[in-house]
Amino acid sequence: MVCDHLLSAQQSHGIQTLLEAEKEAAKIVQQARQYRVQKLKDARAEASKEIDEYKKAKEQEFKSFESSHAGTTSNAQTAVDRETDANLRNISESFNKNKDQVVKKLLDRVVLVKPELHRNLTKVQA
Repeated sequence: MVCDHLLSAQQSHGIQTLLEAEKEAAKIVQQARQYRVQKLKDARAEASKEIDEYKKAKEQEFKSFESSHAGTTSNAQTAVDRETDANLRNISESFNKNKDQVVKKLLDRVVLVKPELHRNLTKVQA
């Protein structure tokens, strides 16, 4: 009987030890999960920070590029405006110089009519 009691106490103590080990393992697993979650949060925060820094650098690079080429664009626009004005002046001068001759030619064609038989009509009569 004493042996059974002793064996039962040892089994009980073994079960108690297993239960404590299981609780300790569950704690370790929970800590590992929390550690993993925290590491993921840290990694996301770090990635977000790097993305923001990269975005700022690219925006600065773009602004620098834009400001360095803005003068070129305005110079090109000024040159195009000057060329357009010159072409408009040439067209206006040409119009003013030739309008009287064009009106005279049009009036001559309309007013001075030479009546002639149509060329197909002359072939039929011949």
